[in-house]
Amino acid sequence: MRIVAGAHRSRPLIAPPGLETRPTADRTRQALFNLLEHGRLAADGSRVAGAVVLDAFAGTGAMALEALSRGAAHATAIDDDPAAIAACRQNAAALGETERMRVIQADVLRPPPATTPADLVLMDPPYGRDLPAPAIAALDTAGWIATDALVAVETGAKERFEAPDGFVLEDARRYGRAKIWLLTRA
Repeated sequence: MRIVAGAHRSRPLIAPPGLETRPTADRTRQALFNLLEHGRLAADGSRVAGAVVLDAFAGTGAMALEALSRGAAHATAIDDDPAAIAACRQNAAALGETERMRVIQADVLRPPPATTPADLVLMDPPYGRDLPAPAIAALDTAGWIATDALVAVETGAKERFEAPDGFVLEDARRYGRAKIWLLTRA
């Protein structure tokens, strides 16, 4: 696993041992960030450059660190697994991103109040547990999702997902065993 593009391109990332953390595949991450930087929803410019990013269910922090590598202003990573949080902190330190990345050990379904809402929310919850909609609702209630934010959710390719109240599904794309859903506010 590595950073795909930007200032930290090709730099390796570590993951905790075992199967608890399932990082987004490099190819899927590359496809998602291509959409965010050059797709229809980025018509006015990159959704990443200068953004405040939230990486929910962060695991290794790969999504947040990819965003920082591509010019995001700041990123927050939230995960409840201590091993994942340790790997996330190590990855941020290895890339010299500890000043621009905040790492929080917390349950995404019961997040702490946000200090700054995110322009871009990247969410890669465990597959098959129907977590995306309740997580979006919890993050929104806690102030993590800005009014004009774009929310990107990764699920298993065969999983069903409906946008929670107040959000609209803008696009969905399949990449191998993963599917990316892009949402905006209604």
